[in-house]
Amino acid sequence: MTTPFTKSILFGWNVSLATVLLGISGHIALAQSPLARTIDQKAPALEKKLVEWRRDFHQNPELGNREFKTAEKVANHLKQLGIDVQTGVAHTGVVGMLKGGKPGPVVALRADMDGLPVTERGDLPFKSKVTTEYNGQNTGVMHACGHDTHVAILMGVAEVLASVKNELPGTIKFIFQPAEEGAPQGEEGGAELMVREGVLENPKVAAIFGLHIDSQIEVGKIAYRPGATMAAVDFFSIDVKGKQTHGAYPWSGVDPIVTSSQIVNALQTIVSRNLDLTHAPAVVTIGAIHGGVRQNIIPESVKMIGTIRTFDEKMHSYVHERLKDISTNIAESAGATASVDIDVMYPVTFNDEALTAKMIGTLENVAGKENVNLIPAKTGAEDFSYYQQKVPGFFFFLGGMPKGKSVAEAAPHHTPDFYVDEGSLVLGVRSIARLATDYLEKSKIK
Repeated sequence: MTTPFTKSILFGWNVSLATVLLGISGHIALAQSPLARTIDQKAPALEKKLVEWRRDFHQNPELGNREFKTAEKVANHLKQLGIDVQTGVAHTGVVGMLKGGKPGPVVALRADMDGLPVTERGDLPFKSKVTTEYNGQNTGVMHACGHDTHVAILMGVAEVLASVKNELPGTIKFIFQPAEEGAPQGEEGGAELMVREGVLENPKVAAIFGLHIDSQIEVGKIAYRPGATMAAVDFFSIDVKGKQTHGAYPWSGVDPIVTSSQIVNALQTIVSRNLDLTHAPAVVTIGAIHGGVRQNIIPESVKMIGTIRTFDEKMHSYVHERLKDISTNIAESAGATASVDIDVMYPVTFNDEALTAKMIGTLENVAGKENVNLIPAKTGAEDFSYYQQKVPGFFFFLGGMPKGKSVAEAAPHHTPDFYVDEGSLVLGVRSIARLATDYLEKSKIK
C-alpha cells in the first residue's frame, strides 16, 4: 500500500488524474443490498442507547491507559452480543471479533476511548466533574475531543452488525483503543502498541475504517480527503540553562528567560522563512514555558515544550535540524546552553487513495452526496496513522456542530467549552457499519 512519506503527499487542492479516475470508478456504487437496507433501518432504533452510552462516557472520562471502566462497559456489551472479546490489549484496549456467516475478508473498525486533562466549563446535565493530577498539576478530565461519541458509535455498530451476523460475507474486528491522545509519561500505548501486539493479525485485516467527530462541521455532513489527511506530529522540549542571580543585578548572571523568549521568536521563522509553504504546510508551536519562582530572582533554567506538525518527510527532517540549531546557537550567543529533545509521535494520517475512491460512494449513499465534502488537509494529528502504515485505511470526519451555528461560535476540540450535537450519532453508526459491509460485499463480487 502507499504509506505516508513514501510518495507525494498530494497536498495541493488538485488531485491526480489517477485519483480522479479511481473516484469515477468508486462512485459507480454497488446497488443498495438487502444487508445495507437492513443496517439503515436498524441504526435509528439505537438512538436512545447511543445517547445514554455517550452521556455515561462523557460524565465519567478516563485518561489514556487508564480507561478501566470504559473498557469494562465496552467488553460487557460486546459479550452480550455474542462477540468474541479480548481485553487488556495495549493496557486497556478491547478487541471484538465477529465472524460472519459467509466467507470473506477481515475488516477492522476503530474507536478511541481516552479523555483529556481539560476542566469542562459548560453546564450540561452530564458534565464531567472528574479531577486528577496530570504532569504535577491538578486538572479536570473531559472528553474534549469527542472520543465518548466514537465509543458509543462503535458499540452501536457492533449491535447492528451482530444482529445480521449470518449475512456478513467476512469478519469484523472491533478495535476499542486506549491512549490516542498519548500514553502517560514513561509508558507506551495507543495505536502503535496495539499494532505491535498484533491487533491487525490473526486473522489478518484487509482494510480499516475510522471516524472522528468534528465540532466545527455541521451535523449531518461528512468530510474526507484522499492521501495525506492529518499531519505527522512530534513533541519537543528545550531546556535552557543560564546562571541564577538577583533580579536587581542581571549582569551578574545569565538570564534564561530572556534567552528563551528570543528562542521562541526565532523558532517562528522556521515556518515563515525557511519552508516552502506552497508545497505543504507546517507548524511549530511552543505550548508551555516554565521557569522561575520569584519576582526578583533570575532563575538558573527554563523549560519549554511544544509540538511540530508536518506533511512532508524532507520538511519534517529540516524542521528538526533548524529547531536544534536555532535553540542552541541563540543560547550560546547569550552565554547560556540549550538542550533539545524531540519525540517523534505519529506519522501522517494517510487515506489509501484506492480504498477512499472505492468507498466514498457508500458515504454519499448514507449521508446524501450533497453532504459529503472534500476538504483540505488538517494540521491536527491522529494515531490511526499507525494502522494505515500496515493496511489500507480510510479515516473521515463526522459533523457534530449544531445546525444553524457558525464555525466561529463552535468551540474547537481540546477546549473547556467543546460540544457536539448528539444528532450525529446515528449517522456515525450507519456510515461505519455500511463502510464495513459494503467493503465486504464489494470484495465478494470482484
